[in-house]
Amino acid sequence: MNLKGKVAVVTGGARDIGRAISVRLAREGAKVVANYFESEKDSEDTLAAIEMVGGKAIALYADVTRQEDIDNMVAKTKEAFGEKVDILVNCAGGLFARKTVEELDEKFYNLVMDVNFKGTVFVTQAFKPLMGKGASIVNFASQAGRDGGGPGSVIYAASKGAVMTLTRNWAKEFGPQGIRINAVCPGMIATKFHDDFTKDEVRKKVAASTPLRREGKAEEVADLVAYLASDEASFITGNNIDINGGIAFS
Repeated sequence: MNLKGKVAVVTGGARDIGRAISVRLAREGAKVVANYFESEKDSEDTLAAIEMVGGKAIALYADVTRQEDIDNMVAKTKEAFGEKVDILVNCAGGLFARKTVEELDEKFYNLVMDVNFKGTVFVTQAFKPLMGKGASIVNFASQAGRDGGGPGSVIYAASKGAVMTLTRNWAKEFGPQGIRINAVCPGMIATKFHDDFTKDEVRKKVAASTPLRREGKAEEVADLVAYLASDEASFITGNNIDINGGIAFS
C-alpha cells in the first residue's frame, strides 16, 4: 500500500491505536497530522516514532468536541500540507467510566456522545471540503456497537452504534463524489483503554473465548485502517468491518 504524496489526518492519533495508525500511514508515505488532546508528551513520542520510519508529520492539539478547535486543526493542516486531505481517520474516542443506569447523568452522557459521535460528525464536516475523488474516511466504531458492550458501557455502545449508522448513510452521500467512508469495529485490543476500564479476569476470559485465543494488537488495527485508506480498497465503502479475533461476526 503506497500512500506516498497523500495527506492523512488522524484524530486521537498520538497514543495507543491512534499512534499505531499514524506511524503505519507515515511508513507507507503519507504526510500525517496526528491530533492529540490530553498529552503533549504522547504526541512528541508519536512524532519521534514517525521520524524513525522516515515519515513526515505534525502534531496538533484539538478538542474534537469544540468547533473552534476543529476549525483551527483544519487551518493548521492547510498551512503545513496544503489544501488537500486524502485520508481522515476519526480515531478519537473513549469510554471514560463504566456506569449503571442508576449512575448515569446528563454530564456523563454528553461527554461520551460528544467525543465519540459529535466529534466524528463535525471533524468530517470540516475536512470534507478538502477531500476529493479517491479520498478515504475511516471511522472508529466498536464491537460494542454490535453487541451492546459490557456492563456499564451503554452510552459508549450507543455512541458507537451511531457511528456505524452514520458510516452507512454517508457512504451513500459521499459516494457520487468519489469519497469512500468505512468504519472499523475493534474487539478486545491490548491498549490503555482496557488497562483502565476492564478487569484482568474479564480480559483473560474474553481472550480465552476468542477463536484466536488472544487479545488484538494496536498494530493489527492500524494495518486494517491503512488498507481501507489505500487505493487497494477502492470499491469498499459503507462497511463496518470487524477486527476481533473471531469472537463476534457481522
